[in-house]
Amino acid sequence: MPSSLPSTPAAAPRREPQFMRVAETQRAPLRFFLDGHEVTALQGDTLLTAVLMQQRRVRDSEFSGAPRAGFCLIGACQDCWMRTEDGRRLRACSTLVTEGMRVLTRFADASAGQGEAR
Repeated sequence: MPSSLPSTPAAAPRREPQFMRVAETQRAPLRFFLDGHEVTALQGDTLLTAVLMQQRRVRDSEFSGAPRAGFCLIGACQDCWMRTEDGRRLRACSTLVTEGMRVLTRFADASAGQGEAR
């Protein structure tokens, strides 16, 4: 069933975040790239936290295109898989953000130009 939530194109301005940081604000900042746009996170943030600090979804479903924001948040449900720009799969809820990391929220972007669907 299609979601009634709108999906944000890459060129669109940042949407309101799903999460708001209320503690541990003194950790060192780092930069990473979300759909080609440079954004910031704090050292020790999981990819899930870092992405949801920027927008309301972690990825778009490769099956329906509907926005996904994770489900169990503990690595058991498979709902938070993301891809790096080079096509590697990462589980957002258990992967720490690293300086310069490049991730995509749309499945099609990860396989574009690689000659195969993943």
